[in-house]
Amino acid sequence: MDWLTDPLQFGFFVRALLAVALVSVLCALVGAWVVLRGLSYIGDAMSHAVLPGIVAAFLLKGNLLLGALAAAVLTALGIGAVSQRSRLKQDSAIGIVFVGMFALGIVLLSRAPTFTTDLSNFLIGNPLGVTPADLWGALAVTVVVGGLLLALQKELLLASFDPTEARAVGLPVRRLDSLLLIVIGLVVVLTVQLVGTTLSVSLLITSSAAARLLSRSFKTMIALAALLGTLGGVTGLYLSYSLDTAPGATIVLVNTAVFLLALLLRRRE
Repeated sequence: MDWLTDPLQFGFFVRALLAVALVSVLCALVGAWVVLRGLSYIGDAMSHAVLPGIVAAFLLKGNLLLGALAAAVLTALGIGAVSQRSRLKQDSAIGIVFVGMFALGIVLLSRAPTFTTDLSNFLIGNPLGVTPADLWGALAVTVVVGGLLLALQKELLLASFDPTEARAVGLPVRRLDSLLLIVIGLVVVLTVQLVGTTLSVSLLITSSAAARLLSRSFKTMIALAALLGTLGGVTGLYLSYSLDTAPGATIVLVNTAVFLLALLLRRRE
């Protein structure tokens, strides 16, 4: 049992476990909507689109998290504006805004005098660097997002599956869509701190997709996604500790393996 208890003597490892559990629950709450509405591409888009906010905050010696948050909100509003004011489908709007934001980030990055550890950690991710303040922040975001999605669950379901009927009964479908995009952006910003911009999409989508294969109701899907994400995160952290590998990437590989297992189980039904 030493392999199970030895890592727990380190405070940073315990904080990483708690952070993974919190983020898994948060990603399950939002990831269910992403998977159901076919918005998986937006997770990847958001994780890259926050780059200009991160780099701008770095250049201005500001808070990287606030910079990423600002970029995520602007991206969400931009996607909503393009899709609502044109005849383009939402995936086209996502692609246009995402590419533009990411290019802006690269341009700003070319102006950075040095590529410091703080910036690289934010981009690549470092679960073992989670602080107590990060945990409280993750808990606050989880509570707020969970409460918001629970309060608007019926409206979001109707707007997702029958937008025509939703408009007929007076629901603000466009505002609901924009709100969901902003919430997705907030979650991406939080997960970016753990696994970086290129890997955060896995925590948002993979566990929810696996849960979709194994569940028959929306509530069960969310609960199962949270459970699978937590188990995958904890397993990934322990493997990373034992094998001395990158924790964020190891978590993603474990989550991918869990999805493949769910896919096999689904095919046997």
